[in-house]
Amino acid sequence: MSRDIAFLERLLDAPGPSGFEVRAARVWREEAETFAQSVRADVSGNSFATVNADGAPSVMLAGHIDEIGLQVTHIDEQGFLFVDEIGGWDPQVLVGQRVTVLGRSGDVPGVIGKKAIHLLQPEERDKASKTRQLWVDVGAKDRDAVAALGIRVGDPMVVAQGMVRLAGDLIASRAIDDRIGAFVVLEALRMLADEPAGLRASATAVATAQEEIGYQGGGARTSAYALDPDVAIVVDVTFSTDVPDIEKKELGEHQLGGGPVLSRGSAAHNQVFEMLAAVADEEEIPYTIQASPKATRTDADGIHLTRRGVPTGLVSVPNRYMHSPNEVVSIEDLFHTARLIAAFIRRLGPDTDFTPR
Repeated sequence: MSRDIAFLERLLDAPGPSGFEVRAARVWREEAETFAQSVRADVSGNSFATVNADGAPSVMLAGHIDEIGLQVTHIDEQGFLFVDEIGGWDPQVLVGQRVTVLGRSGDVPGVIGKKAIHLLQPEERDKASKTRQLWVDVGAKDRDAVAALGIRVGDPMVVAQGMVRLAGDLIASRAIDDRIGAFVVLEALRMLADEPAGLRASATAVATAQEEIGYQGGGARTSAYALDPDVAIVVDVTFSTDVPDIEKKELGEHQLGGGPVLSRGSAAHNQVFEMLAAVADEEEIPYTIQASPKATRTDADGIHLTRRGVPTGLVSVPNRYMHSPNEVVSIEDLFHTARLIAAFIRRLGPDTDFTPR
């Protein structure tokens, strides 16, 4: 397990905002090369790892590797950087954060600035911050000094928050959404590779790109089109409702350490859901169920509509403080999820049919 957690930490530490996933994807592929039958990347930034390539049916396991971030939109004469959001941020959590700018000459540290509270007018203090009101200070004295650091308009940046261990088996980090999904699908693939006896299905784990910018799985759609799988499982995060001020009547009851969350409805194919639930029961893996009557806002929304349609299951990990610099998940939940997916795949064979009847 220590090796797996070390890989998880490397994966979380690597920057990879949407459209700029290359460094995180490289970490993922390097790990996959230690056990997978084949490993590759495509032009969209997706990464693939396969075991039992000649098996049937073909299974796609998708976890998106991109994270939310910021992008430089303007550099003023005083050397301050102005930014727009890559993905969805609550600007309130950005104020005062340290960031890492991914410049062409290397990483550059910076801090997100805002007018000090002492200088705010009374009416300003009650107003929520907006991203356009913030700036990034890299310590440069002017625009030329910024250029000398290798920073230009369009450069991405991520919040500088690495993984830390909390009490029990909890971890906190930026990029948990959904770097842990990319981790889980590769761990499930590793479990299949470690014990190949009796495996009939072909399984390909995909670290998909560009999920955070459209909710319809940009990389998931292109990779699913290329793979043309018989069935797909998407791993993402969902809201943990075990914290104050979360409405369980709307979201359901999901807690850290409670195991994976299985989605029903919308893009989540009912036959795939029923099989996942049955496998979880047989393997004594704890889980909860989430109603998804509309779009799931995950890669599942894109994959299930690919080509003639792909029966798709959505398995999520409960996550506290989503889209913040410090998201929190349970390590045990990650391994429960990987074990469920591996066990699901082991039950598939050439005659498996997910057609509703």
